[in-house]
Amino acid sequence: MSLVRRAVPEDAEEVLRLRQVMIDSVFAASSSASSTEWHEESLPTLRGRLADPDGGFAAFVVDHPERPGALAALVAGTIEYRIGRAGNPQGRVGYVFSVATDPDVRRRGYARACMEELLDWFREQGVPQVDLNASAEAEPLYASLGFVRKPDPSMRLQL
Repeated sequence: MSLVRRAVPEDAEEVLRLRQVMIDSVFAASSSASSTEWHEESLPTLRGRLADPDGGFAAFVVDHPERPGALAALVAGTIEYRIGRAGNPQGRVGYVFSVATDPDVRRRGYARACMEELLDWFREQGVPQVDLNASAEAEPLYASLGFVRKPDPSMRLQL
């Protein structure tokens, strides 16, 4: 049985907590980025998106093994529409964001497991291309999943 599950509305506060972990690690020097004042305003929207399985948004999580009710890892993605082109005539593009693991349970494969579930979801949705922005620390994980560096900080995986 997989440790990974799709996030549900009841996970919203923990999803925001892990999103803040990611924001804090990427933007550590910015005091405005570490503010959590926006969480309360974001909660209703996030709960609604988590409740809509067909809304083009998905978050996959792993429950924290030592803290009941907490999440250990999060990966979130969305499907965007862009005008079609060769290789993607329907214009469906996946975008990965908010890949985060609680600091006390890192290096256990949770982020990889969540990413694999999200990539399977994209495939099921008929998404032929997935983009993400990668930190230097996370790039080896994404490269091992098949993402390649583009000329800008984004990476792409052709599905």
